[in-house]
Amino acid sequence: MSPMISVGSKRQLNSEDVWALSFEFQHRLLHEKFRDLGGSVVRRLLSANGLDLLILGGLGTVEALSRFAEPVLLQQLLRSMEDESAPRSKAVTFATLSLFVRLVACQSSVFSLWFSRRSYERSRGEMITMLYEKTLSRKIIGELALSEKPNQPTGDLNHGGVDPSTTGEGPDPPPKKIQASIREAGRFLMGKLRKASPREDIKQPASVGKIYNLMRNDVYEVAQRFWEFQSVVRIPLSLVLSVVLVWKLIGWPCLFGVLTVLVAQSLNAILTRILLHYERKRRAMTDQKLKKTTQYAGAIRHLRWYGWQDFWQEQIMQARQQELRLLVVSGFLRTLINVTNYLASDLFPVTAFYAYTILAGQPLRIEIAFPALQLFSMLKSSLDGVPRLITVLLNAKIAVDRIEDFMAEPDKDDAMIRSNLRGRRRIKLQHASFAWPGSSHRVLSDVSIELPVGVTVICGKVGGGKTALLQAFLGELEWQGGDAVLPHEAVGYCAQTPWLQSMSIRENILFTSPYDEGRFRKVLEACALTPDLAAFKHGDLTNIGENGTGLSGGQKARVALARAIYSPAKILFLDDPLSALDHQTAETVVRKCFSGPLIDGRTVVLVTHRTALCREIASQVIEVDEGRTRVLDKDELPQKDLSTLVSPDPTDTAQLEQDDEKDDDSTAAEKFMEDEKRAHGGVKAAVYWEYVKAGKLTWWAILVFTIAVHRVIGVGETWFLKAWGEAYDRPEKGGGGGGGGVASGLFESLPSPEVNVRPWLLGFFLLATVQAAVSLVRECFMIVITYTAGRRMFREIMNRVSHATFRFYDVTPVGRLMNRLTSDIGIIDGNISHQFENVAFLAVAWTSSIIVIASVTPVFLLFSLALTAAFVLIFRRFLPTSQSLRRLEMVSLSPLMSNFGALLDGLTTVR
Repeated sequence: MSPMISVGSKRQLNSEDVWALSFEFQHRLLHEKFRDLGGSVVRRLLSANGLDLLILGGLGTVEALSRFAEPVLLQQLLRSMEDESAPRSKAVTFATLSLFVRLVACQSSVFSLWFSRRSYERSRGEMITMLYEKTLSRKIIGELALSEKPNQPTGDLNHGGVDPSTTGEGPDPPPKKIQASIREAGRFLMGKLRKASPREDIKQPASVGKIYNLMRNDVYEVAQRFWEFQSVVRIPLSLVLSVVLVWKLIGWPCLFGVLTVLVAQSLNAILTRILLHYERKRRAMTDQKLKKTTQYAGAIRHLRWYGWQDFWQEQIMQARQQELRLLVVSGFLRTLINVTNYLASDLFPVTAFYAYTILAGQPLRIEIAFPALQLFSMLKSSLDGVPRLITVLLNAKIAVDRIEDFMAEPDKDDAMIRSNLRGRRRIKLQHASFAWPGSSHRVLSDVSIELPVGVTVICGKVGGGKTALLQAFLGELEWQGGDAVLPHEAVGYCAQTPWLQSMSIRENILFTSPYDEGRFRKVLEACALTPDLAAFKHGDLTNIGENGTGLSGGQKARVALARAIYSPAKILFLDDPLSALDHQTAETVVRKCFSGPLIDGRTVVLVTHRTALCREIASQVIEVDEGRTRVLDKDELPQKDLSTLVSPDPTDTAQLEQDDEKDDDSTAAEKFMEDEKRAHGGVKAAVYWEYVKAGKLTWWAILVFTIAVHRVIGVGETWFLKAWGEAYDRPEKGGGGGGGGVASGLFESLPSPEVNVRPWLLGFFLLATVQAAVSLVRECFMIVITYTAGRRMFREIMNRVSHATFRFYDVTPVGRLMNRLTSDIGIIDGNISHQFENVAFLAVAWTSSIIVIASVTPVFLLFSLALTAAFVLIFRRFLPTSQSLRRLEMVSLSPLMSNFGALLDGLTTVR
């Protein structure tokens, strides 16, 4: 790492500065191996990364054993120091062994970091490529097919169970809304909300928003567990070792502490069940929010033109409000779990010491108190990790369930022969019926047609089923009966709404086919693109789509048509490519493309309303009306009969379309995508300050105060145990039962623990209880800050996106916006708030530790300051490289999201 850190400390890192991944990390190889594994997603992940997990389990065991060897050695060290007859070398031996086991634990942790990160990256790549492949093969099921209620609105922004009162505009809501969310969790706990879990509902196919959420959030949730797999082994093992060592130290009284922990975990089991319910609801609402946001980002130009952006934004903010309310409920439940474990970890020593001193009648001396205190501290650390471990594992389970549900969705049937008509090569339907996936309503009924070589023209009224017929040929519809011979080879497809990729015109037309200049020029001429390309500075190398020059509707249609014509496919399905063309251009395309040598020997199915133009070149004409087909004889029908099937007089609008194309061409300037900017150097204080202001300074001040109180109580608890242990060595003079105190300082008034230990137990219990209560208050304020900051910042982001300049939409792809609205908002909603809390807590802890050390051992301040300076120097050298790599990673995700969005938009064409 040293060369990269050296470069990163001098300048911003770029992609070329980062090493190429080894073969074990390359996604293509990972996917090829992963797809061959059988079973569920979890089983496949465990099989693919089993070796790393075994190594991590072994390293976690070594680290846990090393950590728990420390209090055993500490006890022996204290005994050897108190034993005046023991040689000094004995104490030195135990001190040296303590240093050795610490080094072993540290080195084990370093090795674990490598293997855990490796399994994390591999599992993430395996799941992302798995989701990509599934997206390519799954059936496309629309919401109308799901509802089976055509009269019910299917738009997302007019319904969805969002409370209209929870609007995203106006001033911040009072804490009453947070209180209402907490009361909702309480009512659920009391059994008043015993509703079916979303998992018990009928599973619906994933929306675009859910697929984005799976790709960006759920995959990371599962992969993160591989990164932290060591804790799955270490925390339970640490709990067991803690109890065993405490048993060896104080004997059977530790069972009272174990009973306390068991009671707490039983209560947590109930809270965890409720948390699971609300976490699923929250993720479902996040899916809805992302679905609305995706629609909004894709249609923002049109919404701005019509002035509808504020209405749509309000709907998104309502979904966001519901998401945040569920986030508050989940956060409050997590806090209850944390506080329950925190209280249990503090009550463990109280009950154990009570049994040890009162029931067993043993004195709590220094050589027992301090090793026991260290063991209790380790036990407390393990117990503190239990709620987080349970929470993240439950979140991972929810994420895995969602991924499993997505992977279990039905795949599109490969185009195949579904009949007794085997041996036929032509595409044929005989009394065949089809329905949209997920619907029982037939969109095509009793269809009997055969497609000959040549041009077959499909015509009919709007909504009659022409596009559905093409979808049936492509295998996108569900076969309901009859005989069908469908293509079992690659076909050329031109969708009714042209789908183009964010690349050059040439790359769009080639579509991975090899470049043949002669054929390419013929296709451009046949599709009437040559004059258009001559107007562009870079000709067919001009970028289009999000990444460059905008095209008119007619130009997009002709580029999509050229892609299908250029393809080597023998079967072409063209869905109304002439509708966006003026009459003259359409006539040119029909004459040069559909009558020329480019379609010789090919089966072409052309959906169009312009039957008058295509009459002469058609091998057959098929009318589709209300899902039924009828073959028309073009030679027997007069011209006027065919003209009745044409859309209302296209020649009336021909000149207008031609003028529109000319206007578009004249304004088609060369526009290039702006690269996503990355900040340089450290994160500016103003960035942090924006988040602090969004969470309100009052809440932050209260949070810091509660953290300070919590730390003071923690120090007082340790000091109290120290005084308790020292009190046994200074018995009361005179042997009175209740007179003078024995311990110096704050605890002078307490009687000797040898005379009366109950006040000491009561004091320890009160300190532990107050500390748990302060912890509860602290976490509640953190939830308030997360809610307030998340709501404010999301509203501000949506306001800026909604009222940005149109130039911003030209140079910013939708994938980049979605990356910001998924990745960054997810960080605002959770990770960054806890990091701020950790910074505040560690700052208070460091300050209090320095004060305590200075008051007891001032000489140690020199060593502690030197250690702090060394940490700062190492950190400042490491931080620039870390920040550069993190920024590079986040920027690199934008093309991934853009390509995935393009894949979803053009899925039928890609297939």
